[in-house]
Amino acid sequence: MTKNIMIVGVGGQGTLLASRILGNTVIGEGYDVKVSEVHGMSQRGGSVVTYVKYGDKVYSPIIDKGEADIILAFEMLEAYRALPFLKKGGKIIVNNQQIDPMPVITGAAQYPAEIEEKISACADSIFVDALKLAKQAGNTKAVNVVLIGLMAKNSEIEYEKWVETIKTTVPEKFLEVNLKAFDLGYNS
Repeated sequence: MTKNIMIVGVGGQGTLLASRILGNTVIGEGYDVKVSEVHGMSQRGGSVVTYVKYGDKVYSPIIDKGEADIILAFEMLEAYRALPFLKKGGKIIVNNQQIDPMPVITGAAQYPAEIEEKISACADSIFVDALKLAKQAGNTKAVNVVLIGLMAKNSEIEYEKWVETIKTTVPEKFLEVNLKAFDLGYNS
């Protein structure tokens, strides 16, 4: 059986570190893992999507519409955009933060209304104020690891395995904050 996880966000939110933590954790569990990073205009706050597939044998990292078991969304609009990729019975974990895309900033478009309600109406969803929890951990940039913690809580992999991976994946100077962020997400 293969698990398909999509990580979606905006450039600079740490989606790539999140995919590394996830990938390294499942490799440690003995799974075959494929990761594909699909970048938008990540340097300019554009969409960033990463696919992580794992199982006994995985041939391609690409996740098509209707195939994602889990979508880990770092921002509300990105969560909404990714919904077509979620399979029936899949779960979407969403940071309730709103980051205005360039068309909204320039006044050419409006940020869509009632996104949380729209997502909740069509998907098994968990919403969390990951930014608030990251601040509690000591760094607003730890939103990614808060979300990994929440996803880990809903996974079959033991807590200790995730912590071991964070210790070997995150640079030493950011380790304490990220371990706190993981725990806050895990326990939220």
